[in-house]
Amino acid sequence: MAEHVLTDTFFEQFDLHPLLAQGLTDCGFTRCTPIQALTLPVALEGRDVAGQAQTGTGKTCAFLVAVFNRLLTQPAMPERRDNDPRALIIAPTRELAIQIDKDARAIGRHTGLRTALIYGGVDYDKQRTQLHEGCDVIIATPGRLLDYYKQHVFSFRAVEAFVIDEADRMFDLGFIKDVRYLLRRLPPREQRQCLLFSATLSYRVLELAYEHMNQPQKLTVETESVTADRVRQQVFFPSKEEKIPLLLNLLERTDPTRSIVFVNTKAAAERVTQRLSRHGYVVGALSGDVPQKKRQKLLERFQKGEVQLLVATDVAARGLHIPDVSHVFNYDLPQDGEDYVHRIGRTARLGAEGDAISFACDLYAMSLPDIEQYIGQKIPVRSIDAELLIAPKPRGKALQAAHEGDDEEPGAETTGKESAAPSSEASPHTDSAARPSRKRRRRRNPRSRAASAPNS
Repeated sequence: MAEHVLTDTFFEQFDLHPLLAQGLTDCGFTRCTPIQALTLPVALEGRDVAGQAQTGTGKTCAFLVAVFNRLLTQPAMPERRDNDPRALIIAPTRELAIQIDKDARAIGRHTGLRTALIYGGVDYDKQRTQLHEGCDVIIATPGRLLDYYKQHVFSFRAVEAFVIDEADRMFDLGFIKDVRYLLRRLPPREQRQCLLFSATLSYRVLELAYEHMNQPQKLTVETESVTADRVRQQVFFPSKEEKIPLLLNLLERTDPTRSIVFVNTKAAAERVTQRLSRHGYVVGALSGDVPQKKRQKLLERFQKGEVQLLVATDVAARGLHIPDVSHVFNYDLPQDGEDYVHRIGRTARLGAEGDAISFACDLYAMSLPDIEQYIGQKIPVRSIDAELLIAPKPRGKALQAAHEGDDEEPGAETTGKESAAPSSEASPHTDSAARPSRKRRRRRNPRSRAASAPNS
């Protein structure tokens, strides 16, 4: 974590449970980020918090420390049954829930607190069994969580702490009815703590907070801009047809080690992935209809460096903490200012530097004024040199060594040049076997051609 995003507040200054403090030390967390230093003194007292800070600044650690310390230092409610959770953390996307669970297991490694990760798309019976056996903390997406709740697998009677992460995204994805349903079934607001965190706190989010939380304190990390300071932003104005050669040339000039290319539709993701793979890149495509197991495996490969480029819709714009993403390309300019902020927030995380390059084509350029108004600044415009519009020659075959021995169906989630076009190195035995067979069929049926010819 870069020095300049840390404060002079140390975790050891708080009266944390020793087992929790040990987990933080093992993770290398000694000094707080601004949002942690601002919210922890309030949250550790058991008070409700609505916290706002830029993406990638440590909000997850802030609420995990507050929740874990509460569970370790206070007894459970007397009415709690063995399979009733004591804390509930909800997130709008599966990827964000997975990331929170990963951080929770790292920070809470010595605490003995049991976590359950609940989200749709995988392991229905396994997750149900895990909840039936009981846990201390549920980390979940709303839909699958309510499914189990309505089956009476567990109850909310003993929930002492409730966390809503990326609350504004809950509205965007249509989960707000589920969130309100949950809040109405929790213990009274005086008996539990509620923590609400987001990169943006809109009026509708604050209305939710004041309706269901117990006199929440709004805490905002003040910054000069909505976007991360160390993201170098620039925008090009290509035509729709010029975007592919422009992207290919920029990739060749920057030679990024790990980059994300954002598009607005699944069809665009497929098209861009195919073109990039033909030019020798190992590419992964991530959209909403990719099965969850394949999503996770693709993200693991991307983090390990086995996949060079990730082409994604907004499913990857929030909740993914992938270190060392050097470039974010908005191949399609988003139509919403918040989506722009979260997309470019995939780079320059926790004080690192990064580049965000956007294409304002004739199809999406009308979104640019609203984006600039939202972020409170003009994005520097780059002119397009003629050289940038000349499609580069393919760089050769993509490196596929990382995928050797993979037992998945071809092209399920990653592609290279070999999977984008038929191989030019077909076996000579196959060709020689096929051609004589056709000749033999023609010789055996000499009349068939004459019989089928039209009369002259």
